[in-house]
Amino acid sequence: MSESGETTSHLMGMFYRTLRMVDNGIKPLYVFDGAPPKLKSGELAKRVARKAEATEAHEEAKETGTAEDIEKFSRRTVRVTREHNAECKKLLGLMGIPFINAPTEAEAQCAVLARAGKVYAAASEDMDTLCFESPILLRHLTFSEQRKEPIQEIHLDRALEGLDMDRPQFIDLCILLGCDYLEPITKVGATTALSLIKEHKSLEKVLEFMKNDPKKKFVVPDDWPYEDARELFINPDVRPADHAECDFKWEAPNIEGLIEFLVGDKGFNEDRVRNGAARLSKHLKTAQQSRLEGFFKPVARTEDEKASLKRKHDEKLQQQKKKKKEDAKAKKEAKAKPRGAA
Repeated sequence: MSESGETTSHLMGMFYRTLRMVDNGIKPLYVFDGAPPKLKSGELAKRVARKAEATEAHEEAKETGTAEDIEKFSRRTVRVTREHNAECKKLLGLMGIPFINAPTEAEAQCAVLARAGKVYAAASEDMDTLCFESPILLRHLTFSEQRKEPIQEIHLDRALEGLDMDRPQFIDLCILLGCDYLEPITKVGATTALSLIKEHKSLEKVLEFMKNDPKKKFVVPDDWPYEDARELFINPDVRPADHAECDFKWEAPNIEGLIEFLVGDKGFNEDRVRNGAARLSKHLKTAQQSRLEGFFKPVARTEDEKASLKRKHDEKLQQQKKKKKEDAKAKKEAKAKPRGAA
């Protein structure tokens, strides 16, 4: 926050995290969301409600909580406005970093660019990005260094191979677990959802099973337009990779423009901004983008480690099945025991 009380955390985060990527040889392209699909309005309304709850908790923490509580709830109250987006775009332009505006979902547009080879991967915390068929998803790329979260590189083809399913089944699995467009079905967690898709092969068959289940274990909401959600993943509103608005290039930073905007308007430290601009000038000169390995060091697993992980996973599944059987048996015996019996 500036001396005048104006929020500047969005600019600070954008400036320094972009510098961190550029310092490590990564040339980022930012993609901004367009208008959300109508089906997403319910999820957005819930996010607003959660922000409102966090605001109340933040005010309460100010009165009675610790500094840690105050900071935690303060982060949850942050709401990105059109003004914030406009300022971030202005900052990126001054930094010489390209950005494009997606027609709707930014993740869907990122997936198009990644499939066309115009970018290495789509970087997002949203796992739905894989449903849009991004070949590679990077998570935690823009996390602050203090969080010490390792960057996750997820390859869609390997994920599908490991799950032993095709893309339509994977999309159905993600919808069943709950996505940006639909709520999850009560009592359906990751293990149950995976088991149901593997057994019944499609969401239609899963829902048919649920409705005909004599135990009525699962309750599917009356208004649960999974077909619409599926269509948004398969045929999202995106621009083709060769569209004029998908052309981009990195340029030299406008140093004086950065000083005027960040220092003059927003109260940033001039020495730090000039230092950042110098780093941008140095690294954006190179035409070739460095490999991602320069940003973090992936460690390939040996065949023995892979076999050990698979064995542990299989053992865990067997233990879960055994416990489930024992619980069911104990429950059955308890029901069969006459009342009053010791």
